[in-house]
Amino acid sequence: MAAQLDHGDGDLPINHEINVTPFIDVILVLLIIFMVAAPLATVQVPVELPASTATPTPAPDKPVFISIQADKTLSLGDERIPESGLTAALKAATQGHTDQRIFLRADKSIDYGTLMEVMNQMRAAGYLKVALVGLEALPSPNSVREETGAKSSGTATP
Repeated sequence: MAAQLDHGDGDLPINHEINVTPFIDVILVLLIIFMVAAPLATVQVPVELPASTATPTPAPDKPVFISIQADKTLSLGDERIPESGLTAALKAATQGHTDQRIFLRADKSIDYGTLMEVMNQMRAAGYLKVALVGLEALPSPNSVREETGAKSSGTATP
């Protein structure tokens, strides 16, 4: 863009165009930061979760995850904890705020009794807000038929 610098009266003309290049640069840098930081915010304990058709709820800023692995070991976030130290670890992770929601992840091979033991320990410690974490799944066609009262015959109908 060429500009004439000398108009003869000593005043420069006003430029009415906005330079958006610095704005775009900042946005791209923020995008890269979030792309790098997002995978680091997830829990890395390997648990094979069962599927659920429930509507997912938004997670808080710093969720507290308790994981029960297939070998019945407990983890708080990424750290393994003994079963007897669950209460102390929860109080340390939540700074004693028992009204904070705790996300419970359990391997699908874990029996119901083991899951209830962990939930009973959490309830005894005062943590009553527990969210069960599962994989998102679409409802199966058989469950839709059962909800509407139709009998499923095992064959597909058009």
